[in-house]
Amino acid sequence: MNAADPQSLSLDQLRDERNRLQNEDDVVSYVRRVAQARLDLVRAEAHRRARGELSEDVSSELRVVLSSHLTGGPPRPPRPVENLEDNDLSDRLDAVCAEHGFSRLESLSLSELEVLDGELTAFERRVSDDRRERYEHLDALSAELVRRYRDGEASVDGLLGG
Repeated sequence: MNAADPQSLSLDQLRDERNRLQNEDDVVSYVRRVAQARLDLVRAEAHRRARGELSEDVSSELRVVLSSHLTGGPPRPPRPVENLEDNDLSDRLDAVCAEHGFSRLESLSLSELEVLDGELTAFERRVSDDRRERYEHLDALSAELVRRYRDGEASVDGLLGG
């Protein structure tokens, strides 16, 4: 991530960069939750088999997993993402799933499930690390905005009028 020094940015650049990063985070957050949900489905399938249960329709497990990831979670629920077409991060998640047989989850061998679990875990960690870096930069941008307002370098009137 290319992170410019917040103090070197004009007020408009500072706001634009902050908005850009927040919009990127909306997509990253959504894709991360989808990756976590898919990982939960892989683990649920592995646990089902370990318990010796007969195969159930994955869609029943899907409802439980998706409701916990896409509607619950941390205090700030994800903002809606309207279009993930041509989104590199979403495409990479889909590629990992396609390469390792996510669409045929119930027919994967235990070793294939383990590989898929490992790949999804690694993907989710990379996305989480990227997200953490983005938050650090967002925090720096926000702190600089607060400093400028506090020190009188920027005014609320300018924000409301401009």
